[in-house]
Amino acid sequence: MPVGNREREVGPTAGYEVELQPTVEASDPTVEPPDEVVVVYARGLAHRVWTVVERRVGLPTLTGMDVTDATFQAEVIDRSRQVPVVVDLWAEWCEPCKSLGPILEKVIAETNGRVVLAKLDIDKNPGAAQAFQVQSIPAVFGLVDGQVAASFVGAQGEDAVRAFVEGLLPAEEVSEVERLVALGDESSLIAALELESDNVVAVTALALLLVERSGDGDREAALKLLERIPESPETRRICAMARTEPVDDIDASLTHLLGLVKADEVSRQRFLDLLELLGPEDPRTAGWRRRLTSALF
Repeated sequence: MPVGNREREVGPTAGYEVELQPTVEASDPTVEPPDEVVVVYARGLAHRVWTVVERRVGLPTLTGMDVTDATFQAEVIDRSRQVPVVVDLWAEWCEPCKSLGPILEKVIAETNGRVVLAKLDIDKNPGAAQAFQVQSIPAVFGLVDGQVAASFVGAQGEDAVRAFVEGLLPAEEVSEVERLVALGDESSLIAALELESDNVVAVTALALLLVERSGDGDREAALKLLERIPESPETRRICAMARTEPVDDIDASLTHLLGLVKADEVSRQRFLDLLELLGPEDPRTAGWRRRLTSALF
């Protein structure tokens, strides 16, 4: 359709449907104007102004739907074999149902179709309601693979409803790298790094293992390994462990090194490594850092 002096294809926005209606004019009878309009000039329609009206298309079967005794088997039992279904048993006269309903709708909509809400009016559908042997409402049941997996009775807050719905979702799949890292032994960590050479958790875990073992070449291997990942407080600590031999009196060692740090880079690095071993939580660390600054400048 031409719009002004140009032509373009008029199609629906994602999630909407389009209907072409005559635009309301002053001479027309009173008509309620549409909510969302785009004015176009339609070719072959007597050059009158027409309006493209976009309306949001609902997707009730993806997030929520009303079910009946007749549709219960297909929409609840059978559907739950593909996706978890939350059944909300309610009635018009039930005041707590009216507060719980919007919460269920909001929380389940957040799952983007991974959970479906089925609303069942117990007065109009006594057969399906009796299947749950409900004594009071609101009553909510979560079905997975055709079976009730969880339930609760009475109005609940949003946090409790969200925890209930999340409990129906399948556990997230663990990758092979994550599985190997979780095992934590040397061979598993090496295998994880063969799949993902710069996995931060695997690199730091294996480097720490090597440093703590301190076998022939282990410390050098740990330092080389840590080059694969960005520096962090944890990597600095492990590097310091790899470069530094254990000392009996760390304060005495720092005092000795303090007189050498300005002229000797090796002494300066050892001083810094000892501070890393002390850690930021040690009350001595801040004082020694101030003394280092004074010695250097």
